Amino acid sequence: MDEARDVSFDASDGFPLRGTLATGPGQGPLVLISAATGVPSGYYAKFARALVEAGAGAVLAYDYRGMPGSPKPPGWRGALRMKDWGLKDMPAALAALESHAPGRPVVGVGQSFGGQALGICGVADRFERYAMVAALSGYWRNMQNPLKVFLAMNALGLPVTTLAGRTLPFMGLGEAIPATIYRDWARWCRSPDYFMSDPGLPETDRFEAVTTPILAVRHPDDPWGTEKAVEALLGFYRNAPIERLALGPQDAGGEPVGHLGFFRSRFAETLWPPVIDWLLRGELRR
Repeated sequence: MDEARDVSFDASDGFPLRGTLATGPGQGPLVLISAATGVPSGYYAKFARALVEAGAGAVLAYDYRGMPGSPKPPGWRGALRMKDWGLKDMPAALAALESHAPGRPVVGVGQSFGGQALGICGVADRFERYAMVAALSGYWRNMQNPLKVFLAMNALGLPVTTLAGRTLPFMGLGEAIPATIYRDWARWCRSPDYFMSDPGLPETDRFEAVTTPILAVRHPDDPWGTEKAVEALLGFYRNAPIERLALGPQDAGGEPVGHLGFFRSRFAETLWPPVIDWLLRGELRR
């Protein structure tokens, strides 16, 4: 019988994190889902269920620190930084998932930031395969509407988050993102090589060591994850074998996909099957 339950675990610095673990009788690999910026773990619940129904042993989707699902605890004195989503939160979530069934193979799915995090997490070698969905290097000039993105993130986003302490709903960025994390993100997006030259993130040298097979899923109607932006990120993974898959409205009866739409249940019969097959069986049937 398939079931899902809330789980709690701590990152290496003691920050409490939460997620949802879906389990079933399948004997396939465990699957870790790492979210896009501003997207709650619950958004991936139906995809997690589909993975379990297809034979995955268990699937864990989790909320990064500072997001509503994993809020800053009372008395926490450390600064909230976006880099820690990859450096601390992702490894902690992987350990929590592995503890469910020690010794079982693990694969991963990362949407947007979740695809970037693989390069800095330091545990990429523990994934047999990793699917990146709409994952990109966020430099603003690579976007479909670059000037609009630059102004929205900097002329609007920076003063709003400074005053409010977080992003606000009218900004259209999903769940509230703490101001310190937003400032990190905006700064990276102003740099041509995104976070790769951030002196506060020397762990970017870990990209060189990533040899995990990657499936890079791009959506042709994604205004953020343009082909140029996606290829810029994939260029950082220069030692990993990469397969590319474009899935868009032409594969889904004309339904728009955009940057975050892939995991909506309306695509369960059209866009999900090739990605699920690749994750659980290492096969890409186009």
